[in-house]
Amino acid sequence: MSGTSEGPTPTADLIRSAVTERHIDTSPRTSPRTYAEVPPSASVSAVSPPGASPCAGASPGTYAPAETPLDTLDTPESPLDTPGSLSDTPESIPGVSESAPEAALIPSAGTSTSPGAFRAAFGAAPLPMAVVDREGLVVTANESLGALLGTGSGALVGRIAADLVDLASDARTWHAYREVLRGRQARLRCTRRLKHPDGHSLWVQVTIAPLPAQEEAVLLSIADISARRELQARLRHLQMHDPVTRLPNRTLFFERLSSALEAEAYEEGGTGRIGLCYLDLDGFKAVNDTLGHRVGDRLLAAVAERLTRCADEAGYARGATPLVARLGGDEFALLVEDSTGTDQLADLAESVLKSLQAPFDLSGQRLSVSASIGVVERRAAGTSATHLMQAADTTLYWAKADGKGRWTLFDPERNAHRMTRQALSSTLRAAIERNEFALEYQPLVGMEDGGVRGVEALVRWNHPQFGTLTPNRFIGLAEEDGSIVQLGRWVLATACRQARRWQLDRPDAVPIFVSVNVAVRQVWDSDLVADVAEILAETGLAPHLLQLELTESAVMGSAGRPLQALQALSDMGVRIAIDDFGTGYSNLAYLSRLPVSVLKLDGSFVRGFQYEERDEGGAHPNPADEVIVEALIQLAHRLGLTVTAECVETASQATRLRGIGCDTGQGWLYSRPVAPDRISALLTASS
Repeated sequence: MSGTSEGPTPTADLIRSAVTERHIDTSPRTSPRTYAEVPPSASVSAVSPPGASPCAGASPGTYAPAETPLDTLDTPESPLDTPGSLSDTPESIPGVSESAPEAALIPSAGTSTSPGAFRAAFGAAPLPMAVVDREGLVVTANESLGALLGTGSGALVGRIAADLVDLASDARTWHAYREVLRGRQARLRCTRRLKHPDGHSLWVQVTIAPLPAQEEAVLLSIADISARRELQARLRHLQMHDPVTRLPNRTLFFERLSSALEAEAYEEGGTGRIGLCYLDLDGFKAVNDTLGHRVGDRLLAAVAERLTRCADEAGYARGATPLVARLGGDEFALLVEDSTGTDQLADLAESVLKSLQAPFDLSGQRLSVSASIGVVERRAAGTSATHLMQAADTTLYWAKADGKGRWTLFDPERNAHRMTRQALSSTLRAAIERNEFALEYQPLVGMEDGGVRGVEALVRWNHPQFGTLTPNRFIGLAEEDGSIVQLGRWVLATACRQARRWQLDRPDAVPIFVSVNVAVRQVWDSDLVADVAEILAETGLAPHLLQLELTESAVMGSAGRPLQALQALSDMGVRIAIDDFGTGYSNLAYLSRLPVSVLKLDGSFVRGFQYEERDEGGAHPNPADEVIVEALIQLAHRLGLTVTAECVETASQATRLRGIGCDTGQGWLYSRPVAPDRISALLTASS
């Protein structure tokens, strides 16, 4: 008789004796050898070690080794009381010593129960039981055990008890069993999965407890716990699966993912790689909001069916079916273990998108849905479940940001940029307090005489980790988290203070103005007018020597507080400039009503001026650029505005811009952004 083990016996199942020593009767017995004395040379041993062949002559109705257990959950096991002792009478139990004291097998004094009654109770007990001698051989068994094992009780006599219930399948249980036989351990309890000769499997709880010492035998009892295990399996299934889609849920998904990332899972074979498609339905919230959650649940179930079909088709093609799980809401995941590379994941993502293109018919409702998918594929070694899911979540966000209804592959370089952005955002406010920012200045030069008319203040972040960062790396972050107000106030104060210092250093020269960029959030989230007035008063700089630059999209269409602030600043004498003009709204009708003094043409127009009529490389100027720029300059002059051209890099550009009436220029032709002392030297040289 044999069975299969469900694994190492739980510690709680090995119940040790409460006493440290016990007397073992060594009086002569029908079977003279004790368990420990079985010679290793015996052809058939009742206590053969794990892996030994079953006893010769086993009946054909014995159990065959069971298949892999259906479930490996540790189950709560209720203790089983040891049945009452069996008395020794002339109708003695085979294998039990005739010389054993009768009191050991009969009721205690004062009771009237006869030994025959106990033998009858043993035989008729519904609990399958057997008496096993110290050599591990079955001495006697009741009919319940024979029925459980599919044979008569008499056929079990002389059989190796360990083979009947597979006690030799793991070393720990085998050792505990031997200790019980030797009388060194009070009890053994373990769970086994056995296979009946008729083909069905059953789970049993095996308990082995010693009989009184003088009997030199133990009692083996078996409880059928198949119904309990089946209930536990059903409960586990409910716990691990989503009730709406019937797919594995987040708990089971992460259990499977963590298992796949364990070293032994990929070191023994396979590709050693893992892939994940992280999917989110586009606009699913609108379905719930407009049609109700019942329709939404039906849609989720229908999507789950199509995802499962895609996974099955991928499994047919490559031999391993991806795990499909619902992680919550409208989020799904397809886990590919032992992936063969990004091509496999890309094909799977493409098939998912294609399968979702066909409309869904849900009880008369015809719905269309799309999905965005983040795809990650990498080596399993060195990857954790947390890092894999972070990468998948980030990539899913990219797919959404790139236009939805598509899949996007994880890009380490793009992710590094995102991580850098996050690192900058988290330290931005503290960097202002640590004075990590500095200003550089780029000259604004008159196109007619080449003289410096003013400078634009450009902020730089001297980051301790990433080096010097230009505004395009952090200004957007500052606008998002609101720190632009604090940073903008510092820039304004520092630039005005520096402009006043240049003026004091050259009292006889015409003072230059300083131009400072202002974000529209500074107008909304702070009292910009009061800040400017306070800074001008503190530094002593004249209002007309300060120019504030706002982008065209921020200024055009302004109303309410922004327009009032701009008007107040203009009334104060501060110059207002529209930066990057020509790329935003270009609401020319509205331009005449704004308190604007300067238009700064976007560099995209000016770059078309850098070619001669036709250079050696075959490039030639775009006549439309010149027509547009000339029209803008004439319009600005008609409105009483001056025009500054950005990104002037060649003498040819400067010449052509000067020819169509541009007032000032700014660009590398004149100077790159430099430190304040370089501007001082430039002003001294030009005077």
